[in-house]
Amino acid sequence: MVAKILVIEDEAETREIFLRCLSFENFNAIGAKDGETGIELATQQHPDLIVCDIMMPRIDGYGVLTAIRKHESLLSVPFIFLTAKVTMADLRRGMALGADDYLTKPCTVEQFLSAIATRLQRSKDIKTSLRRHESQIAKAPSFSNIFPDCPKLSPVFQFIDSHYQQPIHLSDVAQAAGYTPAYLTNLAQSHTGKTVKKWITERRMAQARQMLKNTAHSIKQIAEETGYADPGYFTRQFRKLHGVTPKVWRSHS
Repeated sequence: MVAKILVIEDEAETREIFLRCLSFENFNAIGAKDGETGIELATQQHPDLIVCDIMMPRIDGYGVLTAIRKHESLLSVPFIFLTAKVTMADLRRGMALGADDYLTKPCTVEQFLSAIATRLQRSKDIKTSLRRHESQIAKAPSFSNIFPDCPKLSPVFQFIDSHYQQPIHLSDVAQAAGYTPAYLTNLAQSHTGKTVKKWITERRMAQARQMLKNTAHSIKQIAEETGYADPGYFTRQFRKLHGVTPKVWRSHS
């Protein structure tokens, strides 16, 4: 299947160069002359990847990205910014809004195509992983339904679901998902209202409740099997979330 690439660039010559390069590489290339047109085409055409200039009249690149990310069907579409210059503040702002990469103009054709290929492959890998994970869910009991449906956070929830029995640090989750810790923190909070640490606890407690209800394991065993080396800390966390100790919860389940 031919990938559809949307290029939003107000400089006609630059836009046409990119579109020709993409067409030559057998991509389905679509061009937009400004941010408003780009948003319209994105919602109509549902591209596989978007390349967008930052400095544009009326609606700049940040405005385009903000508008696009409001559409659920476009949440997981890779988004690459084009900019004549990039500062750390620019990077932080773009990543906080959900940008996946930056390209500094002028860039070579090789750099342009390489960035696109990398992001398309990353998107493909995530979708493959999701399908594999969904297959595993169908074959065996899982608590993955405690996680919200959020494409940008799917690899995060997958990692938590697979590693909750082990010590997990924010940096581990961020690296597995391909995000920076700071960006992941903002992303989780803005999309779910909860921190990554909170979601790790939610997953562990779901497993703990299942074990308390369906097994005769001791509190210490359950703590260890849900990622808590200290049974006392596990009990405090359980009580904080449920209002009662694991022992009391078990007696009433």
